[in-house]
Amino acid sequence: MPVSAMSHFTILTDDVANTVRFYGDFLGLTEGFRPDFDFPGAWLYAGGVPILHVIGGKTKAYLRPGVIDHMAFSATGLAAMLEKLAAHGIEHTSQPLAAAGVWQVFFFDPNGARVELDFAATEAR
Repeated sequence: MPVSAMSHFTILTDDVANTVRFYGDFLGLTEGFRPDFDFPGAWLYAGGVPILHVIGGKTKAYLRPGVIDHMAFSATGLAAMLEKLAAHGIEHTSQPLAAAGVWQVFFFDPNGARVELDFAATEAR
């Protein structure tokens, strides 16, 4: 049976509240229903769909990159995002990817997870 779509990503953290706040502030994700697991965490939603799961209770030593390089999201508002990242002192890179018709913006979340935001190439930088 073939896969039809990506369901969600999972972020490990030692600080659930800060991680939820970060993804709310920078990606506009909202916290929503999460089953009653026996460990701390949150489910973050975009358009009514839980696309990012946060699992807490991990130590800083446990938070390390694995074989997944980054997670990418479609986004709008390139200029505003670049201003916001700069205003908060978040290091980032941005580049046009003409072959795909997008601007790519890369940065790291507070846990060290690499995030990519893809904006339409027509958006003003």
